[in-house]
Amino acid sequence: MNEPTSVSVLTGAGISTDSGIPDYRGPQGVWTKNPQAAVNATIDRYLADPDVRRASWQARLTHPAFGAEPNGAHRSLVDLEHAGLRRALITQNIDELHQLAGSAPEKVIELHGTIRRAECVSCDLITPMPEVLARVSAGEDDPPCPRCGGIQKSNTISFGQALKSEVLGAALDAARSCDVFVAVGSSLTVHPAAGLCGEALDAGAQLVIVNAEPTPYDSFADRVINEPIGQALPALVKELIDAAR
Repeated sequence: MNEPTSVSVLTGAGISTDSGIPDYRGPQGVWTKNPQAAVNATIDRYLADPDVRRASWQARLTHPAFGAEPNGAHRSLVDLEHAGLRRALITQNIDELHQLAGSAPEKVIELHGTIRRAECVSCDLITPMPEVLARVSAGEDDPPCPRCGGIQKSNTISFGQALKSEVLGAALDAARSCDVFVAVGSSLTVHPAAGLCGEALDAGAQLVIVNAEPTPYDSFADRVINEPIGQALPALVKELIDAAR
């Protein structure tokens, strides 16, 4: 690998499985085992069906993200940041484990939002998720917005919703302005996130993929690492830091 000066990283659900958060499309993924869960994750279904909303709020009460701790893969990306090599950290994850590991929040680009906040779909009020979940625990099965009475959901991108333009713009800029682009724990099948690999390649970056399963971009990558992410990513980060010295 050439001496890196600027590394952008895209992370998917696979980086958090060692923290006890299941992925979505892997062999044991949430949607692999329960395809109906993916159907219920569409914004139109959520808005139209109170039963889906009630089930979603109950699922949020026990979501594994709230009890999860960052693992060594998350922490290795903090090392990359502290070494001055990390151009950007783009994540498809909604668990905020990167920030909990020590990544500077302003340097994390959350493509799909965060489960740790709730939003009103009518007036856009943002509320800390624990406040809303406390209402659910107290008996409100579909808690309305405290300001306007509208429907609330997690502050995440559902199927059928477009990514926020400013967030996507920041991610595209990060992909186009690095010399190494590392995709970690992502199936690279969901666009526009997956397309960031192509953007990086078109701009002349080296592409490194770290994932347990094959991805559609493997044949275009300079390097593919099909090893457990908890060991493979820290080793790769050490290699990048050593190569830059």
